[in-house]
Amino acid sequence: MSQATTLARPYARALFQAAKQEGRLKEASDALAFSAQASGIPAVAVLLDDPRVLPSQLIDLLSHPDASEVMRRFLETVAGNGRLVLLPEIAALFVLLRAESDHVVKATITSATPLTEAELKPLIAALQKRFGSEVEVSTAVDPELIGGAGVDAGDIVIDGSVRNKL
Repeated sequence: MSQATTLARPYARALFQAAKQEGRLKEASDALAFSAQASGIPAVAVLLDDPRVLPSQLIDLLSHPDASEVMRRFLETVAGNGRLVLLPEIAALFVLLRAESDHVVKATITSATPLTEAELKPLIAALQKRFGSEVEVSTAVDPELIGGAGVDAGDIVIDGSVRNKL
């Protein structure tokens, strides 16, 4: 686990709790994604560590135009603690918290060759049965697997590759 993740986790949880209490998870998610993406722009990233730039200027620069008061206060707190560089990590953790709250498991299926829709459907059904919740799947291709597939769903990794069996 990286230090950035450790530092970002309390911020993601705090925003998640505040947005959930207000019933504005989607809005907070969208605003946070906007801020995280803006902070990743090289010209903006340079400003995040510039002592000549006031925190209020950074908040104005990074805030989504329709950001709620909760989001503005959140950015003020993050800026006040000098942690605006963590916004991409905070956003990634927020997405995971939201998916967990919505009972959605995010999984990546890695196979040796691209999977067809017909091959993917039974895999998704098996994962939904295993996790007992909705599964949001992304796919990747790794020719080194030789055959079979592997599933990475956060804390759970299932390796059904031929490479693993050899």
